[in-house]
Amino acid sequence: MANASGFFTPSVPSLRRKIQPSIGISRYGFCFSEGIFRRVVCSSGIEGAEKHFSPSESRVPKLVSKGCKLVGCGSAVPVLSVSNDDLAKIVDTSDEWISARTGIRNRRVISGKESIKSLAVEAARKALEMADVDPNDLDLILMCTSTPEDLFGAAPQVPRELGCTKTPLAYDITAACSGFVLGLVSAACHIRGGGFHNVLVIGADGVSRFVDWTDRGTCILFGDAVGAVLVQACDAEEDGLLSFDLHSDGEGGRHLGAPINDNKTNDLLGSNGSVLDFPPKRSSYTCVQMNGQEVYRFVAQCVPQSIESALEKAGLTASSVDWLLLHQANQRIIDAVAARLEFPQEKVISNLANYGNTSAASIPLALDEVVRSGKVKPGHTIATAAFGAGLTWGSAVIRWG
Repeated sequence: MANASGFFTPSVPSLRRKIQPSIGISRYGFCFSEGIFRRVVCSSGIEGAEKHFSPSESRVPKLVSKGCKLVGCGSAVPVLSVSNDDLAKIVDTSDEWISARTGIRNRRVISGKESIKSLAVEAARKALEMADVDPNDLDLILMCTSTPEDLFGAAPQVPRELGCTKTPLAYDITAACSGFVLGLVSAACHIRGGGFHNVLVIGADGVSRFVDWTDRGTCILFGDAVGAVLVQACDAEEDGLLSFDLHSDGEGGRHLGAPINDNKTNDLLGSNGSVLDFPPKRSSYTCVQMNGQEVYRFVAQCVPQSIESALEKAGLTASSVDWLLLHQANQRIIDAVAARLEFPQEKVISNLANYGNTSAASIPLALDEVVRSGKVKPGHTIATAAFGAGLTWGSAVIRWG
């Protein structure tokens, strides 16, 4: 199992004995151990560096105390809306059966000329407009998706479509439904440790293309959407990512995934009579496969623990947080986690009924709706958590605006 908590490097004694100096990431920046500087420098510029080197004389970047804040959001959904009654025409189900078990009534599905890329660009433009940031001022774009339209990723196409002329770095993060939370933490690390100023985090998935529409156990759950948030550097005192807690456990991967099809090759005999698995057949992926009961058990146990851990690191309690925003997978899951943490229903954000499970897009999509409606206001704190294939899960305590 892998995990990450807060912005402090986990203790790894064996590595630290071999490699000196060690560099850890603090809540507000880098920490250098003794051995490279005379004393520990945490969350501040390199003391004394400005006395000996000018920026033109040294290639070592100056590390300064930085925070990051969420300053803009946007979302985009496909035009086609598929209701539970629509699904009842192609599989043995009903609106009552689906809504009672999941809380979902409608979902959006990509169709026609729509694409993940086009929706991502639309959501990105809205986030930039809210933040009053020009596309050319972007330093980095993180595309959190497990369903890109190109095997090698989709991120670099977004700045191109936005008209960015300064070729900012853009890359994909593949962590299924947990992708957006991991993207937020990655954005913070780039800002605090890499000197980036404007980082656009996009959660985008089109899971409908990987669903077996004859399987009522999975096809009723998923929809397509994109959500985006602009994360911007700020003074440490304004920091908007208060804490986080991240984990993964490959042991649970068998309960949720879309593995590659095991296409057998034609048996070919080598010169020594052995069978060669060559040439391989063209690869393809299976539809989404999920053991719903096991996933529910995993979420009910691990997600509340992760949120509690993040709250403790932030020095907060559940009662002092304004909102709870969970990955929108199933209303039963949302209700169970909220009850475990004793969050009142009026503080729980949910738009699951209208969109279904939109994977990495679900948190930024819901956030965009409540921000634009005025429900979430600048200064509000939000405990957010995601969970998905891998298995991966994590939480973050954020402050909006």
